[in-house]
Amino acid sequence: MKMNVKEWVMAVAVVATGWVTAGAQITPERLRADSDEQLLREWTRVLSHDEFGGRKPMTPYEDKTVDYLAGQLEVMGLEPAFNGSWFQPFDIISVTAKPAGGGFPVSGKRKSLLRYPDDVITWTTRATAKIDLKKAEYVFCGFGINAPEYGWNDYEGIDVKGKIVVAMVNDPGFYDNSLFKGRNMTYYGRWTYKFEEALRQGAAGCLVLHNAEAASYGWHVCVNGHLSDNLGIYNPDTRNADELAVRGWLHEEGLKKLFLAAGMDMERALADAKRPGFKSFALNVRGDVKMNVAYGIKKTRNVGGIVRGSGQSGEAVVFCAHWDHLGIGKSDERGDTIYNGAADNASGVAGALLVAKKFNDMPRPRRDLIFLFPSSEESGLFGSAYYCDHPAVPMSKTVACLNFESIGPAELTRDVVILGGGQSDLDRYYVAAAAAQGRYIYFDEDNSDGWFYRSDHYNFVKRGVPAVVLENGLHPVDVSKPNKYPMPVWYHKPCDEYHDDWDVSGTLSNLNLIFSVGLSLSNNPR
Repeated sequence: MKMNVKEWVMAVAVVATGWVTAGAQITPERLRADSDEQLLREWTRVLSHDEFGGRKPMTPYEDKTVDYLAGQLEVMGLEPAFNGSWFQPFDIISVTAKPAGGGFPVSGKRKSLLRYPDDVITWTTRATAKIDLKKAEYVFCGFGINAPEYGWNDYEGIDVKGKIVVAMVNDPGFYDNSLFKGRNMTYYGRWTYKFEEALRQGAAGCLVLHNAEAASYGWHVCVNGHLSDNLGIYNPDTRNADELAVRGWLHEEGLKKLFLAAGMDMERALADAKRPGFKSFALNVRGDVKMNVAYGIKKTRNVGGIVRGSGQSGEAVVFCAHWDHLGIGKSDERGDTIYNGAADNASGVAGALLVAKKFNDMPRPRRDLIFLFPSSEESGLFGSAYYCDHPAVPMSKTVACLNFESIGPAELTRDVVILGGGQSDLDRYYVAAAAAQGRYIYFDEDNSDGWFYRSDHYNFVKRGVPAVVLENGLHPVDVSKPNKYPMPVWYHKPCDEYHDDWDVSGTLSNLNLIFSVGLSLSNNPR
């Protein structure tokens, strides 16, 4: 990849100097002398410095980031989490797949062409030079959901083995408030779930039908996110041959082409799919699906340390904060190309380090405490997914996951917002910890944008491990000091940079709340 001048200078700085990290490794003396606020600010400042190049995995900046984290855990006195190592390496596959001929021809009662990328955007996670599905059959499966607890199964009575599933984004509750959780999206509405379920059903591929309102973003997001460098966890034993051959998004105009080729009523099918009792059906449309594939495989690393418990239960509480961000990319209006990720998620990493220090400075709790810093959260929660498949402590022995996600800056508030409440006993620990601070928990039931499923804790939830998302409160103690850094201003932009004038009073209070919850969980004999 050709580097611009700034990227080249930064890369040279990483290899040749390392002046920030060399001077900013917090020593045991500073750990004892500095306040919580000083440590939080210093870790956030260092990790979001330009020298770290936006902490993108599988770049020279990964080594600098993970080595820095391992060094801080070692200085604190934690034990390595992974069989004597601070690092848990795993393989990532990066894939660019282009349709042969500019699209996918389909034929039924009529012929048509799904043009790439206007009508369809596709990729694969298989390690292969070509995808070649001959005369693949397309099947319309409504939302592509199999949810017994909601009495909903779009796959009942339909055989999709070896076929291409077309599934609508979101879930039925988006269109009928009496279904599922109404506008509060369940995981069944996430596009990633559609691929997972299609694979379980034996499909060869899955196209998720895009709708801007139901997805909460436009078609350009689908295209820009998947034209190249599609990532996935790589299994060297299978070369990912057991994954879907085709993943993709289908534009509404592309769906019209499929239904016109089938000679069927698209509007009626879409309306029926939103109601209970819908039956999926074959479109009687077939077509060759051919893609030329270029792929590469690289290693990345999770980082982890353990505070050993005093008990013999073999159980653990996991504290989680992803270390990665977006790296160097498109410049903003200031000409800045480095996505420093100060709030997202240098602040979360700093917060987890601070909580680790607190625990390591006190008498040992009953349970082990694992401080996990996953890679590749921004690319698809891959680091935490790999950890959950290869945990330091079995998932069945993992009591909870306490996730640190974009926790700073934050002013002190009377409330603390929690996403994902009502699913486990974890709620009462947060309620009690907030009450001890003279604050209260607001359980936000609006998950219409699917935010609850977009950070590392959710991979633990999928394995039955309790977890919620803590967000900054809505009601400041000092109403005369409004938040100067609201998320829409900095989210995934180069301007997400650390500033000395950050208000971290709320951040520190939230960290103490998480510490209190962790302390209760680590010592509770239940």
